[in-house]
Amino acid sequence: MFYRKPTTMCPKSFFIPLLSILFLGLMGCKDQSKESNTIADHQVAMANEPRGEDNIAYQWAHVALEATANDTDRFKPRPTVTSRYLGLIFTAMFDAWTRFDNKAQPVYLKNLERFPENERSLKNKEIAVSYAAYRALNEYYYSDSTLFKKKMIALGLDPQNKSKDPGTPEGIGNLAADMVIAARKNDGANQYGEVEGSNGQPYFDYTHYVPVNDIDKNIDLNRWQPKYFLDGKGNKYNPGCLTPYWQKVKPLLLETADQFRPGPPPMVGSEQLALEVKEVIDLQANLTPENKALVEFMRDGPKSVQQAGHWLKFAQDVSARDNNTLDQDIKMYFLVESVAMDAFISCWDSKMYYDYTRPYALVHDYYQDQVIKAWGGPDKGMVEMKGKDWRPYSPDAFLCPPFPSYVSGHSTVSAGCAEALRLFTGDDHFGVEVELVPGALTEPNNLGDPVVLKFPTFTETAEMAGISRVMGGYHIQADNVAGLELGRQVARYHYKKYLQLIGEDEGKKTMDQ
Repeated sequence: MFYRKPTTMCPKSFFIPLLSILFLGLMGCKDQSKESNTIADHQVAMANEPRGEDNIAYQWAHVALEATANDTDRFKPRPTVTSRYLGLIFTAMFDAWTRFDNKAQPVYLKNLERFPENERSLKNKEIAVSYAAYRALNEYYYSDSTLFKKKMIALGLDPQNKSKDPGTPEGIGNLAADMVIAARKNDGANQYGEVEGSNGQPYFDYTHYVPVNDIDKNIDLNRWQPKYFLDGKGNKYNPGCLTPYWQKVKPLLLETADQFRPGPPPMVGSEQLALEVKEVIDLQANLTPENKALVEFMRDGPKSVQQAGHWLKFAQDVSARDNNTLDQDIKMYFLVESVAMDAFISCWDSKMYYDYTRPYALVHDYYQDQVIKAWGGPDKGMVEMKGKDWRPYSPDAFLCPPFPSYVSGHSTVSAGCAEALRLFTGDDHFGVEVELVPGALTEPNNLGDPVVLKFPTFTETAEMAGISRVMGGYHIQADNVAGLELGRQVARYHYKKYLQLIGEDEGKKTMDQ
């Protein structure tokens, strides 16, 4: 079982169970009495503005994480789709917020005047942001409309108010969401199954990708090969390739999906690849309890909020630590989630361009009949086996990510979001600790004693996420290193765009955000 542990750097103590079967996975515990605060309760002097967990942006982020976890339960993990949802939800909130700021410009909410300066109260700002969040959440997480409605009512707002009057905060919020939804309807994600040849099926692969290697025969070791998963009844099935067209999705702030495409990975026959395959075997054979806990924490497991949601939760940790205002959180969540969205698009560009192999196939080929030490599966621990029987440190229901390897999505998105938080706060310090029970998600009958993982800086947290994927056997080091660099490039580009959007000079540090 996972628990988030407060550090001395955090002004508030909070207890967060992270075992995926308990939904609060990466969302954090909240005093539910705070959820019932109405907008009217916040009609107070700005000096007493709600901060940290109490501000409206934080509360809507909490709701978004709950909806993300529910979406994973309903539709299985789909990190690309999740990143787009969260990116667009926080874009809608950001766009609505800009109409209450002196300098900020929206992404999609065009031709709408700023709200009158003498009416830019905290209450009006909260109303606009809440309607933007509500409408966008209903569009992208439509199955949870009741959850969102209850939140609006708890805030003292009318969910049925669909006003488009730009002279009201409700109208601004509704318009902000509408314009984001309209602008992104045909962005290549195929959310509505309207791309030609989709037969009305949402997220249908209109590129008709077919892997070079089929699931039973590997004819080109340099290329990706699908692997069988087991369903809840022990039956094998082919999960296919997850959104193999995602490189065609229009980025949010990047110019193109291939803007920062990395150079090629090491090929079969190279000394580098041989060393990196051996590294995967050696790391797994020597997994410590802390290593196992890290692999599981970064992998998430059932009821996951995916990488974009994971880093949204980390951003919430920053908000609680720094006592952020609504303004600060709106900007921070927009920056982090816009980076996550475009990092996934860039990552998928590389994945589908190189169509690269994973360690699962590489170890089997490189070490066929050689006896190696490796993880034997649940209840077996580390055993001696032939290389052709090697497997990642992962449950049978999700043995290996169902898409090409290069570059690592965890590395790309984690490095991007970490860099975004570093740039936003002006400091690399993070200071979160998490207490976990190693093996809880992978070998539940072989649990160890609880361990504490420390995440001292944003950069180190991203690097821990990246190396966890090598330890788990999902990636070689080349996937990780290139992914980390790609993510940071995306974040630095986004940060410049972000500064322009909020009306800051590129060279000016926004320490007072």
